[in-house]
Amino acid sequence: QVQLVESGGGLVQAGGSLRLSCAAEGGTFSIYTMGWFRQAPGKEREFVAAMHRSGNAYYADSVKGRFTISRDNAKNTAYLQMNTLKPEDTGIYYCAATRLGGFVRRADYEYWGRGTQVTVSS
Repeated sequence: QVQLVESGGGLVQAGGSLRLSCAAEGGTFSIYTMGWFRQAPGKEREFVAAMHRSGNAYYADSVKGRFTISRDNAKNTAYLQMNTLKPEDTGIYYCAATRLGGFVRRADYEYWGRGTQVTVSS
């Protein structure tokens, strides 16, 4: 069983930056693909970014060039650096972990954190 705890959310003006962290406990962190999803009010939870255990990173088109996912296996922590934030980036950001093959769908993930709120004002 893996427990995930997100942190780093907050209120930021458009054009600003935030770095989210996802601390993992339990399991062997290095073997998991780590993902970030977000959910805006009234919308479905959507894929943002993922990093395979190999280090390969994948991004939703809406965040490419602005967001960077990374991980520190020694600290059992994944990160999401978010730059040039836009109001449409507002939502609850969730960290997820999986040993399964996929990484884009919610169903691909085995473990989820409780989320951290990101609000981008215009």
